[in-house]
Amino acid sequence: MAKGYLAIVLHAHLPYVRHPESEQVLEEKWFYEAVTEAYIPLLEVFNRLAADNIPYRLTFSVSPTLLSMLTDPLMQRRYVHHLAKLIELAGKEESRTYGSVFHPVALMYKEKFRRAYDFFVNRYGGNLARAFQDLQRQGCLEIITCAATHGFLPLMMVNKQAVRAQIETAVNLHSKHFGAEPKGFWLPECGYAQGMEDILQEYGIKYFITDNHGVLFAQHRPRFGNFAPIYCPNGIAVFGRDVESSKQVWSADEGYPGDPDYREFYRDIGYDLEEAYIKDYIHPAGFRTHTGLKYYRITGKVDLADKKPYRPDWAQHKAAIHAGNFMFNREKQVAYLASLMERPPIIVAPYDAELFGHWWFEGPIWLDLLIRQIFTTGSDLQLITLGDYLRLHPRNQVTRPCPSTWGNAGYNQVWLNEKNHWIYRHLHMAADRMTELADLYPRATGLLRRALNQAGRELLLAQSSDWAFIIATGTMVPYAIERTKQHIANFLKLYHAVKSGCLEEDFIFYLEWQNNIFPNIDYRSWRTRAEPYRQVVS
Repeated sequence: MAKGYLAIVLHAHLPYVRHPESEQVLEEKWFYEAVTEAYIPLLEVFNRLAADNIPYRLTFSVSPTLLSMLTDPLMQRRYVHHLAKLIELAGKEESRTYGSVFHPVALMYKEKFRRAYDFFVNRYGGNLARAFQDLQRQGCLEIITCAATHGFLPLMMVNKQAVRAQIETAVNLHSKHFGAEPKGFWLPECGYAQGMEDILQEYGIKYFITDNHGVLFAQHRPRFGNFAPIYCPNGIAVFGRDVESSKQVWSADEGYPGDPDYREFYRDIGYDLEEAYIKDYIHPAGFRTHTGLKYYRITGKVDLADKKPYRPDWAQHKAAIHAGNFMFNREKQVAYLASLMERPPIIVAPYDAELFGHWWFEGPIWLDLLIRQIFTTGSDLQLITLGDYLRLHPRNQVTRPCPSTWGNAGYNQVWLNEKNHWIYRHLHMAADRMTELADLYPRATGLLRRALNQAGRELLLAQSSDWAFIIATGTMVPYAIERTKQHIANFLKLYHAVKSGCLEEDFIFYLEWQNNIFPNIDYRSWRTRAEPYRQVVS
């Protein structure tokens, strides 16, 4: 038995940014960038480790909005086009940088994009959900789910049917694509409020994750702190995030990503080069955007103009050092904890998956090296999934978690403040009206059923926590406000059409085409009931 366990949990999530009405919506690039810079590099790492017979176990959360985009034919086709343009740009950069210090970096990008094309198109036919499913089947990943549209559940508990709909829709989609119901659940923004565990239990969920204070400040003080799970009174397990291991990885100020040898995210040729050269690879209207080709390293806390050229070999060397440092720190951590506990401690280290490769370019390299070092050095540290730990140690302390989130201040502040508070009265009203419709029409068919299902889609999309987050942080605020208002407006038009009996098939068809998320959604998920309606997934 290992002296201690490390549970790395990666949460992959993007808001639903599918826009069939236009190929030039800037926000759709969020998806393309994340696929190229984070998801494919991580999947490549996982596949290489498996091919090299390196045993590892990671917990990986795939949000339903991301899963929907990964499996959408329109998004797949558009991503292939995006990737082809990147390969074309990298070819031009190979010529432009010839003989300069930037040439090896240009070649690195050219190889990276070609490899991504081969991985995406030739290996998985454009469907990365298959790649995750393969790794789950091989026993490398334990894949869990999240709320349907990453709705911030603590502020939705005023209508428990709305929370049920978020969870039920997510569980059904996960089961459809991964072949089994998820046993774990990533609470959006790690947001917990009392009573959520009872709803999660209805859907077969065995565990979820909170921020550190969600466990540390539980109703009865946990004997082992965050280094063992606790059980809610209903038997669902709760794991708390370890602050020390998390900060080392995600903090740009105190953690590894801020090292001067790593690649600078904000210095991109989409902003640096002349418009005549770069115009075919930024927005057609001339808006400067990131291309993903960046030639400078962080260097230090200096102006972007003063950055030094990026050296991939230096960055690779530093990633190896940081992987060794992280392993050393965790070994010392578990050695100390094991001396105080009668069982091996578990260090829970959850991160946004997009950190690895997108924000921290060397993140996938670091993760690869960390896993290999743990295996090759015979470390007392063992990688484990959260579900595995519960099977090994099913007896845990029973108490009630503390309400918490992992945002600033830890208690809802990011998602409810003076900038975004106005959205909730509309979301709560719409949720109540959706329950009203579900109760009023328990057996709808035909066009009425289509209208009710689409009303559910519009409500779910309006509830995404991403819009409140964007409004609070001040990035792309007009887009977030427009998305919130438009989905609520669509919902209200459908609601009044259903109540009046004046259904417009053209309007319903348009919304089904524009916002086609969750093809198997069932409006009855919102109905008032003591026991949840469980949709049979075909």
